[in-house]
Amino acid sequence: MTKRSDSPSRETSAPEAGGAPDAGDPALSERLQRLNAALDKARPKDQSQPGGSRDTSSSSGMALAFRLGSEFVAGVLVGAAIGWGIDQMFGLAPWGILVFTLLGFGAGITNMMRAAGEGGRKSVKK
Repeated sequence: MTKRSDSPSRETSAPEAGGAPDAGDPALSERLQRLNAALDKARPKDQSQPGGSRDTSSSSGMALAFRLGSEFVAGVLVGAAIGWGIDQMFGLAPWGILVFTLLGFGAGITNMMRAAGEGGRKSVKK
């Protein structure tokens, strides 16, 4: 007579708490691959990796600063050049360069304000 055990066999039972699941289970492997794919999508990409997103906030701020500075300097230089030309043509010695340098200063400030306003509107838009 063979003794029959009422407990299920070890091969068909679930793993014990804390034990490792059966490594050959295809459903488990598939679930693990799906989990890894979902985690890869959810993780932010590292900037050092190719194709990673790049923080452009500091570079766009630097570009705006250079643009504002060049707008101002260009206005003053163009005004001074026009004033110098008028001084040479009409012999008005210092008055042409003084008046047109001040007008160039005003034009440079106006252009800077206009350029800064355009940059501010672009960043506020949703």
